[in-house]
Amino acid sequence: MVNLASAVTTAKRNEAKTVLSQAPQALSIPSYWEIAIMIHDSAPDQEGPALISRPGRMRIPFTRGLKHENHVGLLPTEGWRKRNLQFIGDILIPTILAPRKPKREINGVPLAQSDQIGVTWLGHAGFFGQIAGVNLIIDPNWALWHGPVKRIRHPSLWASDLPPLDLVLITHAHFDHLHLPSLRRIARGQPIIVPQGVGSVVKRCGFGQIVELETWGQAQFKDLKMTLTPARHWGARMIHDTHRGFGGYLIEGPERTLFHCGDSSMFEGFQEIGQRARIDVALMPIGAYDAPSGRPVHMNPEEALDAFAMLGADYMIPMHHETFPLGSEPIHEPAERLAYEAAQRHLEDRVRILHEGETALF
Repeated sequence: MVNLASAVTTAKRNEAKTVLSQAPQALSIPSYWEIAIMIHDSAPDQEGPALISRPGRMRIPFTRGLKHENHVGLLPTEGWRKRNLQFIGDILIPTILAPRKPKREINGVPLAQSDQIGVTWLGHAGFFGQIAGVNLIIDPNWALWHGPVKRIRHPSLWASDLPPLDLVLITHAHFDHLHLPSLRRIARGQPIIVPQGVGSVVKRCGFGQIVELETWGQAQFKDLKMTLTPARHWGARMIHDTHRGFGGYLIEGPERTLFHCGDSSMFEGFQEIGQRARIDVALMPIGAYDAPSGRPVHMNPEEALDAFAMLGADYMIPMHHETFPLGSEPIHEPAERLAYEAAQRHLEDRVRILHEGETALF
């Protein structure tokens, strides 16, 4: 187990001014035809502070030949050309032409008590979490565009609206989860935890200690223990770098546990994750299940509820919906299907659908 607490003080002591480039990045999201698109997104931060932190060193090396039993291949299924054309005509172009919705008015972020878990949805798979006195952020993304994919609403909370961040976690290297301009907004020499093979992507962002974890690997920060959990997905940021790892996180405090699933399709691994910890709150993806590529890489709402039951968690908060149109399903369908199915299963009191920027305390 890697201990991060001592590294934070050292990183802050070594803080130095660094000019960080914002070079264009390539897009890699579930739609197969989009992988090679070059983009640039400054992710404006409402006059947030400049980034001056010194990058840290990677602590754990990776292996280029990394194999993963739950890895989903890159090749699309039969009919992908027709599905992509349909996605472009029915989803992508109408979203580009429609005006972006205004942000929701949020009156700050409520602070969790020491015995509570605070969860704030930042849109897509991004969350600000409060647990055991630690402020952490997972997969933040304030991009307004990912290539031709348009964010449907202005972010309701920006990086500068959040309390100081102690720890950063990234589930995998896909551009909608690891958005470099957003990470540069929040990097202040604090530690960052990533899956194996992803440390090289964030090494110039301004973080302190960079820790790479293999599946079921653990890291300690103050009273928190982070475990990288398995998922059924894939980790390549482009096409050639399939060695990069992926997964979710069990975030265990002395009394409470938060689980972020990352991206995943349905698989039996959720049963084992639930056996490893008693989960209070599970953050589960519910959108982009109708992938133009035809690849089974995301859960639908009903599968997410099945996975929630396998985990044995007390509460569920959905994510990966109503932010970027990445699947061919209507943008509002995932949340509507989830609400309906939760009612059918008498889970209305245990499934909490948040608005972007909204905080739930447990």
